[in-house]
Amino acid sequence: MDILLSGASVAGPALAYWLNRSGHSTTIVERAPALRDGGYSVDFRGDVHLNVLRKMGIFQEIQRRQTHMGAMWNVNEAGKKLSALPADLFAGDVEILRGDLAEILYDLTRDHTEYIFDDSIAALDEDADGVTVTFERGPSRRFDLVVGADGLHSKVRELAFGPERQFLSYLGLYCAIFTTENYLGLDYSGQAYGTPGRMVALYSARQNTEAKAMFWFGSPELTYDRRDTRRQQDLLEQAMAGVGWEAPRLLRDSRRAGDFYFDAIAQVRMDRWSHGRVVLLGDAAWCPSPLSGMGTGLAIVGAYVLAGELAATGDHRTAFAGYEAAMRDYVLACQKMGEGVSKFMVPENKFMLWFMNQNYKLMPYLPWKGLMARSARKTAAAIRLKDYEPQRNELSRPAGPAPRPRPSGRAS
Repeated sequence: MDILLSGASVAGPALAYWLNRSGHSTTIVERAPALRDGGYSVDFRGDVHLNVLRKMGIFQEIQRRQTHMGAMWNVNEAGKKLSALPADLFAGDVEILRGDLAEILYDLTRDHTEYIFDDSIAALDEDADGVTVTFERGPSRRFDLVVGADGLHSKVRELAFGPERQFLSYLGLYCAIFTTENYLGLDYSGQAYGTPGRMVALYSARQNTEAKAMFWFGSPELTYDRRDTRRQQDLLEQAMAGVGWEAPRLLRDSRRAGDFYFDAIAQVRMDRWSHGRVVLLGDAAWCPSPLSGMGTGLAIVGAYVLAGELAATGDHRTAFAGYEAAMRDYVLACQKMGEGVSKFMVPENKFMLWFMNQNYKLMPYLPWKGLMARSARKTAAAIRLKDYEPQRNELSRPAGPAPRPRPSGRAS
């Protein structure tokens, strides 16, 4: 089949890899003009995640480029270290910057997948034989299937299922992240400072050559243009006004950052992930929120299952049903990991802030200190994956389908 995937971050390229191995033709359209660099750290944990990465042949490269992050220290306004959160709580078995992972997946697929950057899907017109896709910039084209792997604010989901307000569940927090100078000299570590309802953190990245700044704050839902970066920076400054430690400098740095990201922390909840010849994958279908620590692993596993069901059945209706049956309980378990975390991560009042800091201080001495990490690994491994025979046979082949010509000026 000729399959269009929307989104060139993680889920889309991961699915394209498996589809290529099964003999399908794949095209990925991405609104951004190039691969998105930067972003926060993402991790994989447990045998299920790691085995899929090994099947894809990228586990060693991810290991080579992993963050090697150590502890995240809670500090007071003067920068004095108060307590440490061990890396095992938030870094999984292997952690990598999202931008680095996207680059690995792009390199894995670019010879066999047509990439169209700086464009987006504007309309979908489905009939019995396929889908006519209207693009915002390029000419319309026909595809057998369309996959929405375009994140929390999925355009494909909106076109095929309806407005996102039907499916998004806001968790009470907003987050901003960007790359800045490692001016604190952090050595594979991070520091975080919190006040009631707000937190600012800085952690080293890329072998300590740079740092990632993160802001979190509680708020009622805000109304703003998601493409208006200046307005988002204004909202961030308003929310973080009066916060000490390094917040004033980092807020100034945010104005100069080329990779500034700002969004609500939310989950996606849907009764079904497919409609006719359109199917959703990754955050577009089930975003568990960054608080769960499961989003990227879910995307990788979901891509393996969706492509496997298509390879095993050859019929998209049967494959989509099998994909949903295989993933539904796993997704719900991973989403539970993100529920309620906001109250502990960014406490709403002084007492809860004090209480959490005391717990962090005592954690190394408590008998259940590893319980949270073990619980996360157990959840990440709570699915039994099929060994999809067509995929396994294809993976043994030395080469995939030959690259196809790409429209001039549109593909990378």
